[in-house]
Amino acid sequence: MRRILSIVLIMFCFCVVQGQEFRCTVQVNPQKLMTTTQGYSSDSDKKLFDNMKQAIEDFVNGRRWTNLDFQPVEQIDCSIALILNSRTSATEFGSQVQIQMRRPVYNSTYTTGLFNYMESGTFNFSYTDGQPLDFDVNNYYGNLSSMLGYYCYLMLGMYFDSFSPNGGDPFFQLAQQVQQAAETGGASGWNSSDSKNRYWFMENHVNGAYAGLHNAYYLYHRQGLDMMTKDQPTARQAIISALENLQQVSKVRPNLMSVQQFVDVKIQELVSIFTPAPADEKQRVYDLVKDTSPINAVKIKDFNTKK
Repeated sequence: MRRILSIVLIMFCFCVVQGQEFRCTVQVNPQKLMTTTQGYSSDSDKKLFDNMKQAIEDFVNGRRWTNLDFQPVEQIDCSIALILNSRTSATEFGSQVQIQMRRPVYNSTYTTGLFNYMESGTFNFSYTDGQPLDFDVNNYYGNLSSMLGYYCYLMLGMYFDSFSPNGGDPFFQLAQQVQQAAETGGASGWNSSDSKNRYWFMENHVNGAYAGLHNAYYLYHRQGLDMMTKDQPTARQAIISALENLQQVSKVRPNLMSVQQFVDVKIQELVSIFTPAPADEKQRVYDLVKDTSPINAVKIKDFNTKK
């Protein structure tokens, strides 16, 4: 019965109307290259970066990532930024990557941040103007297409988790396949040697020890935000339950990468939601954030009624 309800919830959100899953905006920023001798000195360079931006948008927005059909209003809003910081040849680049995604809140015009992450390391990739970005979950064709495919599946996983219990599992598994293929291909940023890379974001979402992370996505969004217009006290309790799930995950693994990302994205929203709440709820939220993400506790210090 639980599985049937999960399917119904998903199908409620995604009606059978043709359309791709993502509405992604892309930014390719070559400003750092302009101050060096590495490139961006001619009209052909500008055209190259414009074409790179278009190729990435076409890759994300034009590909079918699921077997579901999305209405245009249901497409997932996200953005991908490549901040180019080096160019070692005509086709080889180094950059920073930032990914953002937002989710609509039902019965409102409000959208909530679901993912906002900038990779700390340099992302090296090849791009040849005019060549398509080949991609397959089980094969490594290049760092750029693998990175894009990986984050698309990761975002789909978070998105579906927020609508039904563990609804994102199939997409997290696909992100893992992309990671494994890229690691086998020898690309950097895909193995466990660095504590903050694509390997660990994937691992956090497929490791059964962190089941509370998936519960938190669902409780916070479907039982919490989506119900705010109907019953705010009950919705706030669901959000507190989501934070309690994150707290339990933190007890298993303190400072887990995905838990920190969750709180980073939600901290200002928590302030807005609980500012009018009773003092005991504020104190509970403060205690949970302090236990789960101490660096963010200062942002809700006014909630601490035990001062």
